[in-house]
Amino acid sequence: MPRCALTSSSACAGGRRGGAGPAGHASPSAPLPSLSSKIPRCVCSTRRGPSASAALRPLAPAGRPRGEASVPPLRCPAPYMPAAAARHSSLGAPRMLRAAPRQALLLSALLWRLAAAGNVNITTAVNITWSSINFKTILQWQPKPSDYFYTVEIHGQTSDVKRKCILTSETECDVTDALRDAKETYTAHILSVKPAQMDDFEEPPFAVSEKFTPYSHTIIGKPEIKDYSQKGSKLNVVFKDPLTPYRFPNGSFQSIQDIFQHDLEYKLYYWKDQSSGKKDVTTKSHNFEVNVDGGKNYCFYVQGIIPSRRENRNGQESMVLCTSVGRNILDEYGTEVFIIVAVIAVAVITLAIVLPVVLCKRKKAKKARAVREKELLNSV
Repeated sequence: MPRCALTSSSACAGGRRGGAGPAGHASPSAPLPSLSSKIPRCVCSTRRGPSASAALRPLAPAGRPRGEASVPPLRCPAPYMPAAAARHSSLGAPRMLRAAPRQALLLSALLWRLAAAGNVNITTAVNITWSSINFKTILQWQPKPSDYFYTVEIHGQTSDVKRKCILTSETECDVTDALRDAKETYTAHILSVKPAQMDDFEEPPFAVSEKFTPYSHTIIGKPEIKDYSQKGSKLNVVFKDPLTPYRFPNGSFQSIQDIFQHDLEYKLYYWKDQSSGKKDVTTKSHNFEVNVDGGKNYCFYVQGIIPSRRENRNGQESMVLCTSVGRNILDEYGTEVFIIVAVIAVAVITLAIVLPVVLCKRKKAKKARAVREKELLNSV
């Protein structure tokens, strides 16, 4: 039942002024001053059960003269509260509740304006790109900061947030250590932080990168050719996997093959020297053995491939090498040697032709001089 505020003796007793008294007695024509003056003002709470008027009606005990009624002590279930205070409380509370949301809204708007004014000169990162070769991953973005710094946060789908390059003025960050799970998908949050905001609890503005999964997006690097040979009609090539920055528990570096396992395969491209027709063969081991034409030189290179990928399926190509079986001087050293040999040959031929002619002329001149000298002596 609702609480009620009683301000007179008649209201608290539940009857009207001049109402009926105890049963069997005539009610007086005028109100009883003594009765009304002895009933205090109160705030009472009615409950289910006997009515308030029945519970609070004054009763005259038997044997007393008619017209004299004893007033029992008034019991109020609720703590005593003046009627004026109850009225003020019931009217003021809704007003305060109505005013509180308005004040909170105004305060929030003021704080938002102050935060926006503090970040007006901060530029968030743009052109965010991932660059990853053999799982070594570099994050790059623009522009160069002027009066603020960048902090990189790496968010994984199942891993904790990791911070890299805290308060840096550079526009790139090596995030390899934060991408330990190669099959996890990550996003980078690049925060723009002003020096005055370092101790603030408000989150600074930031830019979010595209999603990046190292297992799907890193580029396979160049394989290393360890050895090759051509014997008869067999070409043998042995190569080595590129290494990654990830380590085994013993401290040694993991290779590309250690991470991709059977998803990785290698392809050998080979062709006859000074020819444009290419052939290829695939293997999941680390060596090739192919049939070639005996006595012909071949050139080749090796490339890693991940067939299950939709993008970045082909890795980087190794350096091109050529065999030297049956190569002559011209094939080995090229046209420079041919020119030198030709010059030498011309010089030799020229000398062989000119020298006999010169010697013959000198011999004839010597013989003619000897004849003249003999004639002179005979004439004397």
